[in-house]
Amino acid sequence: MGGRPDEVRAPREWLTEVERERAGRFRFPADQVAFTAAHLLVRLCAGRVLGADPGTLTLAQHCDVHGPGHGRPYLVEAPELGVSLSHTRGYVCAAAGPGRVGVDAERVPPGPLDTTLAPIALTPAELAGVRGNEDLIRHWVRKEALIKRGELTLAGMGTAEPDWTGRHLLEWRVEPDILVAAVTDSPATRLPISG
Repeated sequence: MGGRPDEVRAPREWLTEVERERAGRFRFPADQVAFTAAHLLVRLCAGRVLGADPGTLTLAQHCDVHGPGHGRPYLVEAPELGVSLSHTRGYVCAAAGPGRVGVDAERVPPGPLDTTLAPIALTPAELAGVRGNEDLIRHWVRKEALIKRGELTLAGMGTAEPDWTGRHLLEWRVEPDILVAAVTDSPATRLPISG
């Protein structure tokens, strides 16, 4: 699922105290809104998959380094269901499904190829085929989705060319400048936020 933050119609009360505290740390209101909407959207998405009331689902995260509110998200009530979320200013998305899932959304920067980011994100072979920032960000969102699945690290982005065997990739573009990629273990379908 994906859309503008204002399209996510769910009560803020669904958020945990940890999520509300993290949202409050964003400096800009637009970023707070996007964070909150993405965390609500992942519940809506998981509720559709589970046939459950999304208001009863508790999203949790824990990282051994950074503590609660960081790390791969999971649902307390259904830890076997893979969930993932992403937000960029003006757009949020979420994915849920059996096995591991990962989703990422990023804006394509205007102008010539970002030569600072390209060697960090791309292998030399990938870099040879990139014609501009749109190609760069397409690789980035795919790899970021793999990171969210636990299959890649930020440090390994520039050295690993993904093996797509056994994975399903669903991509879409949000005009004018946002690219989205979801990587799942089983075939995925993009669903509307409402419905």
